[in-house]
Parts: sequence; C-alpha cells; structure tokens
Amino acid sequence: MNGVPDLADDLALALRLADAADAQSRDRFRAADLRIDTKPDRTPVTDADRAVERAIRDVLAAERPDDAILGEEFGGGREPGRQWIVDPIDGTTNFLRGQPIWASLIALAVDGVPVVGVASAPALGRRWWGATGLGAWAASLPHGEPERIRVSGVERLEDAFVSYNAIRGWDDAGWLEPLLALTRRSWRARALGDFWAYMLVAEGQLDLAGEHDLKVYDMAALEPIVQEAGGRFTALTGEPGPWEGTALATNGLLHPEAIELFASHLAPDAR
Repeated sequence: MNGVPDLADDLALALRLADAADAQSRDRFRAADLRIDTKPDRTPVTDADRAVERAIRDVLAAERPDDAILGEEFGGGREPGRQWIVDPIDGTTNFLRGQPIWASLIALAVDGVPVVGVASAPALGRRWWGATGLGAWAASLPHGEPERIRVSGVERLEDAFVSYNAIRGWDDAGWLEPLLALTRRSWRARALGDFWAYMLVAEGQLDLAGEHDLKVYDMAALEPIVQEAGGRFTALTGEPGPWEGTALATNGLLHPEAIELFASHLAPDAR
C-alpha cells in the first residue's frame, strides 16, 4: 500500500463500480422475468448476479487491467498484491424473493488485507464505504450527502444489541451453545442477515454481529468499513481478516469479551 492518495483514487473507482452495479441490479429487482438457477453448492443465483459482476469486471478491465479479481460468480483465487473482491449481490435469496435487504459488495485487498470497501444497497436507498486512513462513510441513494459514521460506545455485553444471522449456521458448526450464551448475556438479539448487520455495527445501531459459513467475498468489503468506523472485524475465533469462514464485528470495546465468551464454550481441541 502506497498511502492515502492511492487509496483515495481506488475508493473513487470502487464508488463508480458501485454505480455500475446498481444500474444493473435495480432494473432486475422484482422483475417478472428474473431468471433463477441453482449452483452446484445448492445456493441460488440470478441473471442479475451475473450481470452485476460482468459490469464490475468490465470497468476493472479498462481501468485496472493489472489487478487481480475474485468474484462470487466468475471465480478467482487469493492473489498477492492488488486484488478486487466482489460479491455482486450479497443477499441473493432476499433479492429473488423481492425483499430489499441486499447489496453489491466491492473490496480492494492488498496482499490479502482489505483496504477499500463499498456496500451499496439501492433497494434500501443506502450506501456505505470506507478505506484505510480515509474513514467510514454512508449516504442515502441516489444523491444524499455523505456522513461520517461511527460505532457505538457500549462497553458491556449486558447492554449490547447483537445480531447473529441464521441460527442454523451456528448449529451446523457446533457453536449453538456459545451463541445461546451470547444472546442470554446481551440486552437484545436479532437475526438481521447478510451485509446489513455489519453496516449497522459501523453506524452504531448494533453493537455486535457475527455468523458462520461465509466466503471471503461476503466479508472483504465490510471489514474496512467497520474498522474505519472505529470497530473491529475478525473471525469468531479472533483471527484477523476475511479468509477464515466466519465473521465477528463489534464496536471494538466488546470484542475481547465476545472472543472470550466463545472460547470458553468450545471444546479444548476446538479452541
């Protein structure tokens, strides 16, 4: 990473990529002829997912031809150096059911570390973005004034509002008991899914969000936004970065207590 000026240029490009993504996804949301297929892993994919990723890749091919790309629909692996990581529609199930909680997630990672992130949710009329050293921001779509966002100041789990997404993922991973312990300790717990819970952490409306069974493209764009808002983003076991398959985002103050709680409920050989 060569400093803030380079990231400012990359962030500006990421916001233009989000504009290109929104132009594709808006037209297909709640479309009567939306095409839905099932991928080999049994997850759904729509023609909108593919169109959004193609649009992003086309812009990157023209403006950053030397950068690697990893996308949910058209592949790619972890690469050294500069790499764009794209989830064209995070929340595809919501998208195909006509629910508005979905977003295009666009990240730039340098040597595997996300340094730029944008989450654009046109059906919610909201976009979030952040880059290392440049802060975290949000704005109403299409032309709202950007506002700096900041995590909450809640200091105890007993006072925290938490989100855990799908309970089945925790159960399948053998983490149901730690999840129940978390919800019993917390002030309020809700299953707010996908990208949205993490953006609410960044805005200070939630204090903690976590989930299992994730891919890097589900998380990469979220990490710099949460961290630049003053929070922390790790795996549930505390490892840094978006490559471990799980996510824990907090306001930072709650992170050590949450990690300790999860560790104390795991079998010794799973810690």
